[in-house]
Amino acid sequence: MSCIDKIMAFPGDVGLYYHVIGDAEAPVLRGADLPLIAASVIKIPIMVTAFRDFAAGTLDPEETVEILPEMKMPSCGALSYMHDGLRVTVMDLVTLMIILSDNTATNILIDRLTPAHVNDTMAALGIPGICLRRRLFEPALSARGIQNTITARGVGTLLERMARGELLGGPDDNAMLGILLDQRLNGKLPFYLHSEGVKCAHKTGEDDGITHDAGVIFAEKPFVLVMLSNNVEVPAFERLMQDAARELTFGA
Repeated sequence: MSCIDKIMAFPGDVGLYYHVIGDAEAPVLRGADLPLIAASVIKIPIMVTAFRDFAAGTLDPEETVEILPEMKMPSCGALSYMHDGLRVTVMDLVTLMIILSDNTATNILIDRLTPAHVNDTMAALGIPGICLRRRLFEPALSARGIQNTITARGVGTLLERMARGELLGGPDDNAMLGILLDQRLNGKLPFYLHSEGVKCAHKTGEDDGITHDAGVIFAEKPFVLVMLSNNVEVPAFERLMQDAARELTFGA
């Protein structure tokens, strides 16, 4: 049974987008337009919006931001553990948001950019199925079912256009891929790849019953692989992510 067959049969709410970049064949899809709770994969469109604003001159990547105690968010990242009053640049925030999934950096950027602006940017770029509705760690809104959502088609389309240099344009797309390549959380798609020298530009996400990874894998024939899931057995789906990335890179 191939990894694709296993993904198609996996129980739960699953989104799949697999496509060899430049291949004339249509992407392999499962649940491609199913809205799923985004977890930290929502940080990719936030990064794209920031870079688009850098290019437009409406956001300065070198502007410094002071990290105050009330800004600090729990769990992933570094800024919550740094001294109060630390000053970092907006570009530092973008980088930390991606490579360490820093939640403090993310909420600062959401406040600066606004959800409406991120969503308008995705619409302007022709990226479907991505909706940022709120900051991270807002339990009252979460309890009311107000969630950030993504689709496999939306994330896959975004990454494929980025990899082709057709999202924001070559230099900006290359810069964003460079940040994604510096990802430090590598237990899912790249698990078997790094030791073989295969690069993976990706972003993970997780929560209760949720595990995602979405990236560009620079195999002999580079491809985009987006595996999203809600309401699944997380360890089993993460093992499938590892196995699928290996099989699609090296063969069965």
